[in-house]
Amino acid sequence: MTCSNNLSVMNASKPDRQPFGTRLAIAFFKAVSLLPLRLLYVFSDIEYIIMYHVVRYRRNIVRNNLTSAFPQKDFKEIKHIERKFYRWFCDYFFEAIKLMSISREELQRRFVVTNSDDVEQCFREGQDVATILGHYCNWEWLSNVGIYLPAERIKGLIYKPLRSKAMDEVYKCLRSHHGGTPIPKNDILRHLVKYRKENKRSIFGYIADQGPKWQDIHLWLSFLNHETPVFTGAERIMRKMNNAVFYVEMSRPRRGYYQCTYRLITKDPNSLDTYEITRRFFSMLEETINKEPAYYLWTHNRWKRTKEEFDKRYNIVSGKVIPKRMK
Repeated sequence: MTCSNNLSVMNASKPDRQPFGTRLAIAFFKAVSLLPLRLLYVFSDIEYIIMYHVVRYRRNIVRNNLTSAFPQKDFKEIKHIERKFYRWFCDYFFEAIKLMSISREELQRRFVVTNSDDVEQCFREGQDVATILGHYCNWEWLSNVGIYLPAERIKGLIYKPLRSKAMDEVYKCLRSHHGGTPIPKNDILRHLVKYRKENKRSIFGYIADQGPKWQDIHLWLSFLNHETPVFTGAERIMRKMNNAVFYVEMSRPRRGYYQCTYRLITKDPNSLDTYEITRRFFSMLEETINKEPAYYLWTHNRWKRTKEEFDKRYNIVSGKVIPKRMK
């Protein structure tokens, strides 16, 4: 069982023979992906009952996140968002798996991208593009924005490899089915430099709303009613590569359909103040979430690290996070 040519190129230096368990996982999920979406949604509905009512997967975290992010909403509103979130969360997995076999025609019908001409204009001007996005709507589908761009462009998504090697290969397959190039986050700068030397224009997506570890916290922002630690590494790469930077706004008009819009942040990243790209991104992401809160990833314990605790335990010295000496 093989994936796209892009994935084969990425793994060119590795042995072709995958472990049996990995090949079995890819074959199984590829077979599942061949089922029509309407049937996959039946499985999703069953999964919702199990996850929400039986297992109660991370219900406390989701409830705490929602009530603290939206203190103005009453219990009935929070409950409605919570249930809608779990229904979408179950859909997310089956929609992602569907990418392993979905035809280009069906994908274009279900996944509409606007403003692609703005991205292509940057390419024609000799500038590569970075998109910045959050865990909102089905971000896996964004690995397929390349279906609206010329074939010679390098289109990809930066990702953090999964602990499960088999599932990591499954996700690389679904992300590369329509020409996407998935690259591990620790390798992205090397590949960007390589593509530039080869005069290949590229667009890569950075999912940049995760919570950093203590030693990686350099910036706190007001986000969804919390003082929130945020990653700044994506912005550093965008400045180094002098990318045109777009925020990718997604919406879900109905089940099985997504719309994606490029919103320009800057074509001159180094003209902005330090961290201004990150600030604008989180402001735009919050605006998107407020329109329809149910499609954000509420199962993540996003605010487990607080500014108060950070200030007690760490100092920032010359841009580095240094633990304080405890008395």
